[in-house]
Amino acid sequence: MSNEKEDFDRLLAEYRSIWNNRLLVTCEKNSEATLKEAIKRELLDENSHPRIRKNRYEKYYFAIKRVMNSTVSQEGKLLIIEIHNQIMEEVDLL
Repeated sequence: MSNEKEDFDRLLAEYRSIWNNRLLVTCEKNSEATLKEAIKRELLDENSHPRIRKNRYEKYYFAIKRVMNSTVSQEGKLLIIEIHNQIMEEVDLL
């Protein structure tokens, strides 16, 4: 289990490197929850002013494009995109 925690610690660090100016709300020192909440906020465009928000499909496209163009490891990119897909499916069920 500690290996999974270390994986999420690493993924969160890689995600932070992509969004270097973004403050992330930390979830009780839980990297997995922090990362998933940050991605959900990103897809729902909660970091933008309400008048300029884009829909989640546009946000998904731009997020994936940004991940792919980043210097994050290939494995990190795939895992971050996988989490984006998971969160996108959950958001679509709301």
